[in-house]
Formats: sequence, structure tokens, C-alpha cells
Amino acid sequence: MNQQRPELVCPAGTPAALKTAIEAGADAVYVGFRDETNARNFPGLNFSRPELKDAIGLAHRNGAKVLVAINTFPRAGATDIWHRAVDDAVTLGADALILADIGLLAYAAERHPEARLHLSVQAAASNPASIRFYAERFGVRRVVLPRVLTVAEIKALNAEIAPIETEVFVFGGLCVMAEGRCALSSYATGQSPNSNGVCSPAAAVRYVETETGTASMLGEITVNHFRHDEPAGYPTLCKGRFVAQDQASYLFEEPTSLNTLGLLPDLIDAGITAFKIEGRQRGRAYVAAVVSAFRQGVDAVLAGGTPPVASLDAIVEGGRETAGAYRKAWR
Repeated sequence: MNQQRPELVCPAGTPAALKTAIEAGADAVYVGFRDETNARNFPGLNFSRPELKDAIGLAHRNGAKVLVAINTFPRAGATDIWHRAVDDAVTLGADALILADIGLLAYAAERHPEARLHLSVQAAASNPASIRFYAERFGVRRVVLPRVLTVAEIKALNAEIAPIETEVFVFGGLCVMAEGRCALSSYATGQSPNSNGVCSPAAAVRYVETETGTASMLGEITVNHFRHDEPAGYPTLCKGRFVAQDQASYLFEEPTSLNTLGLLPDLIDAGITAFKIEGRQRGRAYVAAVVSAFRQGVDAVLAGGTPPVASLDAIVEGGRETAGAYRKAWR
């Protein structure tokens, strides 16, 4: 088995969550500025410039890294917002920038040649040719792979693109849409994760009581209808129940979360550089539980053991877990 120690990259939507992630064993924490330059631009989340400066200092004192996600696509006529985010992240001492847009990658590479650049999953680069393009043209050192590849495919990819590093998601929310290409939220609300940093924004959410239960709505679109005895979930378009051929079902994706604890030996053997936990919009309890479980799991595998059993059902979406495409059986 390839015994390279993978970096555990953990989410922090707030300074408190960052501290929690570090205490739970994170090797690196990824964050965003409090604006549309990152793909988790929600009220109450993210970092001001002074907060990020303090966070980087705290992380470095504890031997951890801070990666700054500037992974949305700049709007025409407003590129200065994204350029300022790149400049400020470098000035504040970020260990790496996570970028998706080609123009922004060019800006960062030209203006800050010393900066370490990672390619966001939003760029959807999943084959050797596309990954080499970003590495050769912009000096990208690591690519965050889309959640569409099997473990075997990732292992083969790593053999072709070395020494370019790969980072994969190991836990958290899933999306059935091509990374960085989804237009559902924009269609329904005028706000998209690709350029505004929000998917199914809270401002567009409504819950309407009916005779038979509760309808969850996004704008004017009914995404789901829950019986009185069902908990009403958040109305994300790709995870809605719709009626087709007189049957109500989850047409795109059922509410479920990725959990690869049981796959850690295979993922480590595939030569992956970093394991990423999704969830910058989640609270400290989620961060503490998931980071601790994966810290123990990775350390156990590297010590020659097996990942300890950890029940995370209570904090995953829909109360259910999946290995996603890593164990892909369809073609």
C-alpha cells in the first residue's frame, strides 16, 4: 500500500469553526471571504480580512494551513472584487488559493508567482489533459477532483499526472450536477453558486402550510411537499420530489451524504494527496464530529489498522450515507 500521509483538509465557515477544526486534528482548513468570491456566500458565514489574519496566525501556531477559496467566476465589469480577494489572501499569508476561473488563475499566476495555486472542484478538471493544462499554463500544484471518479480511476489518474497533487472529497453533501456548471438555482432565483456563491439562497425559501402538510418552495417553484409527520427539508432544486407518471419521487438525487470512512485504505493506496471534508455552512458540532472521525480513521490506516466505526448518521443529510461514485457500478 502507498503509505503517503494524506492531508486532512477541513471546512471552516466561521472563526469558531476554524478553531474547532484545528483542535479536532485538521492539517489544513479552507475558508472564504465574506462576499461573492467564494461558493458558500451565505449570511453569517465566512471571514472578514481582520478575521482571516487572526485565523491564519492561529492555524500556523498550531501547525495547520489555511487555504482560501476564491472559487466563483468573476462577473463582467466587476473583476476587481475577485482580484482584491486574491491580493488580500496572499498578503495575509494564506498557504494556498483555491481558484476555478481561468482569468483569475492567470491574474494570480502573473501578479503573485510565489503563491501556491489549487484548482477548485468548480473547474471540473477530471482527466490528464485538462489537469496538465492548468498546471503548465498557471502553475497549479493541486487539483480538487470532481465527485465522478471511481477509486481505480483516481489511482490511474494520479499515475499519469504526477507530481501534480490531487484532493478528493471524503465526506459531506453531494451534487448530481457537473461541478461549476449547474444553472438550476440561477433559473429559479437569479442567484447561482457559480457567480454569486449561493445555491438555493435562503432569501428565496418559503414554507407554505397546506391541508395535507408543508410545501417547501424556492421562489415560485414548489420543490417538495411533506406530510404533517415528515420533517420539512431545505428546498434544494436537485433534491426535490416531483411527480412523474403519477409517482412522486426524488428525480435527480435523494437527500444523502458522502461518507468514505470505510474506503480510506483504498483512497490512501490510490496516492491521493489530500482528503477534503465538505461543510463550510455547517456548525461546530458537525466539524468536531466529522474531523475527529476522519483524523482517527486516517491515523488508524497509516498505523496498519482499520478505521474505527463512527456513527455520523445523526449529522448527515437525510440521515443516510453513500460512497457515491467511488464505488460506481453504472456506466
